[in-house]
Amino acid sequence: MLINLSFANRQRQHSRCLLNRSGMRSELMSQGDKPRMTNTRALVPSGGRGSNGLYTSMSSRILSPLLLLLSALLFFFALGNHQLQNSTEPRVAGIAMEMHLSGNWITPKLNDQPFLEKPPMSVWLDAAAIRIFGPEPWSVRLASACAGLLGVLLLYSMLRRFGRPASVAWVAAFMLATQASFWSNSRQVGEDALLALGVATALLAFFHASNRLRSDAFSIRPWLLFALGIAVATLSKGVLGLAMPGVVIFAVLVCESLQHKRMVLADWLRPAMFTLLGLTPLLCWLCFLYSQGGVQALKDVLWTNSVGRFSGSFEEAGHYEPAYYYLTKLPEAFLPWNVLVYLGLWHLRKQLMANRYLLFFTLWLSAQFLLLSLASSKRMVYLMSLAPAAAVIAAEYAFVLGERLQARSSDSSFAALISRNQKAIIAAGVVLITAGYLSAALWLVPRADRQSLLPLTDKVHALQLQGRQVALFQPSERLAGASVFYSQRLLETLASDTQLNSFLANADKNVAVMESLQVPRPPLRIIDSVKVGERSYYFVSQAPMAVDN
Repeated sequence: MLINLSFANRQRQHSRCLLNRSGMRSELMSQGDKPRMTNTRALVPSGGRGSNGLYTSMSSRILSPLLLLLSALLFFFALGNHQLQNSTEPRVAGIAMEMHLSGNWITPKLNDQPFLEKPPMSVWLDAAAIRIFGPEPWSVRLASACAGLLGVLLLYSMLRRFGRPASVAWVAAFMLATQASFWSNSRQVGEDALLALGVATALLAFFHASNRLRSDAFSIRPWLLFALGIAVATLSKGVLGLAMPGVVIFAVLVCESLQHKRMVLADWLRPAMFTLLGLTPLLCWLCFLYSQGGVQALKDVLWTNSVGRFSGSFEEAGHYEPAYYYLTKLPEAFLPWNVLVYLGLWHLRKQLMANRYLLFFTLWLSAQFLLLSLASSKRMVYLMSLAPAAAVIAAEYAFVLGERLQARSSDSSFAALISRNQKAIIAAGVVLITAGYLSAALWLVPRADRQSLLPLTDKVHALQLQGRQVALFQPSERLAGASVFYSQRLLETLASDTQLNSFLANADKNVAVMESLQVPRPPLRIIDSVKVGERSYYFVSQAPMAVDN
């Protein structure tokens, strides 16, 4: 186990650190009932205040505000300069708007039909944002952006608590904020950023709590933080929010039991007990859900949309891919730091059993990757929960490379040039990377608005102002969500041709919106149409009946 060293101890051991290139603290290894100190070959150099390497000590009073500023810019800059995009944003925003309009905060609904694919934490936050800030695209993205920001700050804070230098913790947090998938998903409407925050909170708190236990310094606060993480994860994604941290904790405990050749029952019971505490909010919501929807509602959220998606029995879920799907996506996972992640995993593999810190983050990556690969339903966004562990591995290996470069500076003029100007190079890199993401947010992301359904909903609103009743014929989730969000009212849904004909025949002013690959034929009369990307949407009414003379 890792031991906290005071600054004075680090100074006294600095000469030895330079010899053994040790940046990790010594680890307590159990021997019987008493821990003993064992020296381990460490990951990276410690970088005391006198070091000129990449581990030059930087005050957290400078790094912490800088990280907060850059992360806030990355996640909140130009958050509302584009409309709801792809299929997820309109759907989730529409559910939130419907919750806001109906006042029913128990059962999420889309088109007045229960939508129980996942628990409602993200929808709660989005509906609250709509109530406070109004129905704007940026308001329903606030929850994800805040989750991304908190995840970055949490990683920095916990790495400092683990005894890592401020510079290492800062680089890892910055790499997390600038992972392309993490950045983009933290700026979108949805629950994935909240899931990633909950999983990271639970796992980092578990590691911190178990470290304190190994030094006989039990504290309830890390375990309460662990329970909070479980609550956020499960209220965001249900069973998956429990499985993602659970599989990592299980792998860590199994490895430690095998390493020490004994199983300590208390080490298994503590996370289980506080997991039950973390499940309390989810169980409370399920009780309220049962009062409204009965057993079928519980089955939908706990079985059909959780176990069914994993096993593949829920065919409507889609996104079915082979087991090797994520392996084929490795070149684009964790960009732009993916090369550092993969090389770091390879370079550090021999140190895992002697270094609990490295073992933990490696198991975080590998166990969750295996779990997601076994699931039938696969999407790249599901890898977002692995991003913090990937950032740590990439940052640690980056500093290993930095020390290698510094060691060669006496023999290589190029290495010497890089070493002398390392601060300027790092600063320039941070500025360029941040500027690149901000530029993408300002100019690149809004280009996707050509696929927005806003022009269609504007026409719906114009028809409503004319006193015409508008209904949706067999709408997709994207169309249904966008219509209720932008119009701020629930439109009637027509599920069959019979309902369509009956609705149009009821009044001459009635209009139905339908998506069709073919032009509607009589007795339907097209009064307007909108093309969004490759999709055509038609506004139809009933053609007037011919009068026989």
